[in-house]
Amino acid sequence: MSVTVLYFASLRDAAGVDRERLPLPASLDALYAELSSRHGFSLPAAKLRVAVDGAFARWDSPLHDGCEIAFIPPVSGG
Repeated sequence: MSVTVLYFASLRDAAGVDRERLPLPASLDALYAELSSRHGFSLPAAKLRVAVDGAFARWDSPLHDGCEIAFIPPVSGG
């Protein structure tokens, strides 16, 4: 059982990839904590938006085999 994680902006730069396939995590919080440790993400989860299967989700949303998770950092624009 696995999920696909998509990275955007500064998270993509830190991870060095735009996506990864990983084992199904227990929760989004646990997944982000593991990825922060692995890739050195400096943003706390509270500063991110998270999406599951293309829709914004809450951090306590349930996950399922094959889902697509996107961690979306704040961006500035002009």
